[in-house]
Amino acid sequence: MPDKNSTPPAVAVTGSSGRLGGETARLLAAEGIPLRLVLRDASRAPGLPGTTTAVADFSDPGACRRALEGIRTVFMVSAAESEDRLQQHFTFIDAAMEAGVEHIVYTSFAGADPDATFTLARDHFATEEKLRETGAKFTLLRNNFYADILPDFADRNGVIRGPAEDGRAAFVARSDVARVAAAILQQPIPHAGFTYNLTGPEALTLAEAAAILTEATGRQLSFHNETVEEAYASRARYGAPAWQLDAWVSTYTAIARGELAKTTNDVELLTGEAPLSLHQLFSRPLN
Repeated sequence: MPDKNSTPPAVAVTGSSGRLGGETARLLAAEGIPLRLVLRDASRAPGLPGTTTAVADFSDPGACRRALEGIRTVFMVSAAESEDRLQQHFTFIDAAMEAGVEHIVYTSFAGADPDATFTLARDHFATEEKLRETGAKFTLLRNNFYADILPDFADRNGVIRGPAEDGRAAFVARSDVARVAAAILQQPIPHAGFTYNLTGPEALTLAEAAAILTEATGRQLSFHNETVEEAYASRARYGAPAWQLDAWVSTYTAIARGELAKTTNDVELLTGEAPLSLHQLFSRPLN
């Protein structure tokens, strides 16, 4: 039987220097899947067996096209938040089509819609529409908010502040999203045209989440509900542009309106394992 790693890679993973792309690449490499890691800085590529690297920025069409030549399936991790992120996505998708890519697996967002409360979910919807227009195969992973970053919502006093009221969100562990992505990328064809909504096992209020994190980590956390006006005022000191302030505040108002509350069993259906609860995620020993 030929060694998988002796064959040219047919799968490319973007964002492999980050947590989601990196974990997905690690899982695929462990299965012996030859990969091309597409990233902006080759020095940050994870040292994984059977992988090659290609340097490309989403905003550079020529570099993206060259990086994707010979690739059939791409795991497209959405670009870092920026004012021109949508244009970067369009540029990358166009380059992928020119390079002959057949299938793109894209990390979208729960409730992606042109009228979504969370402003960045609107860009994810526009990216989904762009993928549909290409005529190529695609799979959409609509991820809920990552549970991993919840502690980062808290200020130095351990208070999570925002206008979320008693709304709920089905926070999902980043590692569960990586497991789903790795499963799909190993056999992408059956998933063409499908949209998966990836959530944790429960929908929590931020007050409940703070209590769980306190128990699991020993760090005292709490939730304080702000008005929308208070939320903008408390974040004004960062000097962020208007689009970023809107994104920060609408994170909470989307939760308040119930747009992130739906739970699904897609993680378990695709991986055979139930998703991690918030308590399980933060009670695990560190590697």
